[in-house]
Amino acid sequence: MPLFDYSLLLTGKYHDMLVAGLLLSLQLLVASLVLALPIALVVALLRLSPFAPLRWLGFAYVESIRNIPLLAHMLFWYFGAPELLPEDIKQWLYAGHIEAYSAIIALALYTAAFMAEDIRSGIRAIPTVQFEAGRAMGFSYLATMRRVVLPQALRVTIPPLISQTLSLWKNTSIATVIGVAELMYQAGQVESATFRSFESFAFASAAYLTVSLAITGLATWYHHRYPVRTI
Repeated sequence: MPLFDYSLLLTGKYHDMLVAGLLLSLQLLVASLVLALPIALVVALLRLSPFAPLRWLGFAYVESIRNIPLLAHMLFWYFGAPELLPEDIKQWLYAGHIEAYSAIIALALYTAAFMAEDIRSGIRAIPTVQFEAGRAMGFSYLATMRRVVLPQALRVTIPPLISQTLSLWKNTSIATVIGVAELMYQAGQVESATFRSFESFAFASAAYLTVSLAITGLATWYHHRYPVRTI
C-alpha cells in the first residue's frame, strides 16, 4: 500500500465525495454570509438607537449569542427549535434538508452577533459632527445613518467584516455534528470507507487553507486599495 495515494484525491468516487463536500461548505458560507450581514446591520443600529429599549434589545441579542458556543447553537436549531413548530411544518422540514437549513440559521445568527459589533465600532468611528450635520439638514435618524454615516462607516468596517467571514468559513466545519454532508463530514466518510486517514483529511485541510488564504488575500488587497483614512 503506497504511503500517499494521490489517485484517491484526484479521481473516482471518493474524489467526487470530497469535492461535493467542499462545494456544500462554500454554499453554507455564502448563504450564511448573505443572511448575517443584514441582521448585523440591524442589530448594530439597535445598539446605537436613541431609544433605550431598542439598545437593550440589541445588547441582549449580542451578548446572548456570543456567550453561547456555536456547537450549542447548531444543536439547538437542529434538535430543539423544530420541536416548537406545528406538526405539519415540522414534518415538512424533516422531509427536506433540515440539516443544512439549521446550520445556515445557526451560522448566520452567530456570525451576525460578531459582525454587529464591528459595524457598531465603524459607525462610532465617524465623528459625531457628521451625524449632527445630517440632522441639521432635516434628515431623520435612519435617513442620517443611511445617507451620511453608513457610507463612511462601511469603508472602515469592511476589513473586520472580511476577518469575520474567515471565521465563518472555518465555522462551517461544525455543521458536521448535525449530519450536514459538508467537507469535514465527507472527509470522515471517505476515511471510514478507505481507512486512508491522511489523504482524506489532507484534502480537507488543503481546501480550508486555500479558501482561508483567498479570503485573507482579499482583506489584504482591500486594505492596500482602500486604506483607512483618518478624519
